[in-house]
Amino acid sequence: MSATIEQPPATAAKIVQRVGSVDDRPPPLTVPEMFRRTVASKPDKAVQLYKAGGEYRPITYRELAERVQALALGLAGLGVEPGARVALISENRPEWAVADLAVLSIGAANVPLYSTLPPPQAQYVIHDSGAQVVIVSTAKQLEKVLEVRGDLPAVREILIMDPPDTLPEGVTSLADVMDRGRATPDGDAEYRRRADAVRPDDLASIIYTSGTTGAPKGAMLSHDNFMSNAQSASKIFDIQESDVFLSFLPLSHVFERLAGHYFPLLTGATIAYAESVFTVSSNMIEAKPTVMASVPRLYESIHSRVLDFVGKLPEGKRKAAEMALHVGWEYNSRKILGEEPGLMLKGKYALADSQVLSQMRERVTGGRLRCFISGGAPLPIETAKFLTSIGLNIVEGYGLTETAPVICANPPSRIKLGTVGPPITGVEVGIAEDGEILSRGPHIMKGYYNQPEETAKAITPDGWFATGDIGVLDEDGYLKITDRKKDIIVLANGKNVAPQPIEAKLKASPYVAQVVLFGDREPQIVALVVPDFDHLKSWAREQAIETGDSDELVKRPEVKKLYREEFARLSKDLADFEQVRRFTILTRDFSADRGELTPTMKIKRKVVKENYAGDIQAMYGGRSE
Repeated sequence: MSATIEQPPATAAKIVQRVGSVDDRPPPLTVPEMFRRTVASKPDKAVQLYKAGGEYRPITYRELAERVQALALGLAGLGVEPGARVALISENRPEWAVADLAVLSIGAANVPLYSTLPPPQAQYVIHDSGAQVVIVSTAKQLEKVLEVRGDLPAVREILIMDPPDTLPEGVTSLADVMDRGRATPDGDAEYRRRADAVRPDDLASIIYTSGTTGAPKGAMLSHDNFMSNAQSASKIFDIQESDVFLSFLPLSHVFERLAGHYFPLLTGATIAYAESVFTVSSNMIEAKPTVMASVPRLYESIHSRVLDFVGKLPEGKRKAAEMALHVGWEYNSRKILGEEPGLMLKGKYALADSQVLSQMRERVTGGRLRCFISGGAPLPIETAKFLTSIGLNIVEGYGLTETAPVICANPPSRIKLGTVGPPITGVEVGIAEDGEILSRGPHIMKGYYNQPEETAKAITPDGWFATGDIGVLDEDGYLKITDRKKDIIVLANGKNVAPQPIEAKLKASPYVAQVVLFGDREPQIVALVVPDFDHLKSWAREQAIETGDSDELVKRPEVKKLYREEFARLSKDLADFEQVRRFTILTRDFSADRGELTPTMKIKRKVVKENYAGDIQAMYGGRSE
């Protein structure tokens, strides 16, 4: 895919570079129309594979379509009208897809929630979105909703996929609702009428994303947002009906929603559902996927596991493996740049691949994988090089919840490691004067639900969305992200953490004067803590602990235990990935003299990170406070 960098028109004077075009955008399409086309062309092909009885079992496109229609008509019978919101709390499973497609087929909007959210956060999203119906997967998720049921006045119905033996009052099994849908008079015609009434610009989903002010914001995404993105991006990745996807990232995350759900449905491919995030390695061997979308954490894990395996080989075999990896990099790095390797290198690679590299691929992916898609967080360049060396194509892209999500992606035929590629078809990227990445096109959200002021801050009158990231465009129009304008922390698993509201919670402790969170590209958040020494020393005296030397005081196990308990007490309403379990207690305040504070006493995170780099690194080196 080629792109040209242009000088901006006078009306966009604040943009110093621009690449891509909205003129070649795909034709508008709705999700139900997309699904109907695929079902009509491939009714008996397997669309889903789910694990049962120790093996993967198939569901065909025809069978999925029947279930979608049954639930859609059942929901309509419950009074779900076009424009209504339906909350969905479920792990990845075939019923998630059924619920999503059914909701969208009658013109309603899906509000997906992470299955790991605690009750207060689930209550906020369900209440803020105005959802009238909540669909949950299991009794565990049902308990979560029932706990906050009294604070959800708009919710009329709660449906459950796996019902307990005795259903609580006001709860209905999903199977019963589907049976009612099947009994709808002239069901085929009624379903078609409702699906045909859906328009590309209609709201398809509200996906909540963390905000710097603490309250999550609901990004409103239309059918056209998703489908234009899926049509353009699937061509870059050359998705075919013969492809098998392994779905394991949460479908409530926009990345998996597109790459592991709409991609295969659009192209007639197959989705195999991992049993859980803990079984991904074994499920890859069993399902033998050809395409996988993941955050970098999985790829880093594969990198570490293979290197660990190689390191334990006898010296002769270890050296042979290292040589094979060297040859693999020489060969595959040329291929991804569009260069043709010489005959001698081809011969070396064929030998290295047959004796070593193919076994490595088989060991970690099942042997059929042709493309890894990486997104949600920056991909470490060393991991990308390693996977390239063993012959695994890894394609890094870039996007956000608000962009449905793909803005840029590396084309597999010409990958530039260290970049996120050029804009996909129909998408523009601009670089503002301050370096912020902007984007415009059919992928941009309709706005933040019930937050017009926040929408106006994010989207200009002429349609440019401000990403909050800093980047540069190279001579070929490939985007490289260099920094983050926002304070949002993106963990290695792709989950977003807004640090300020968490810091505010922790500072409610009388023993905390300042606290700063870190964790970008890391597996978990960590904290630097400045104690309120007056309160801390008072507490220490009550415990008969010597308080003379601050350096020694903060190292006392009793003090560390105090802060652990304080953080646990103040974090009960936070999601697991938002909780601080590793921290370092400092012996001095942050200082303007050292550049750590602004003149108005605001913390400069970047400077603090640089000044305490050793302490932060130590917290990721296995030391737990």
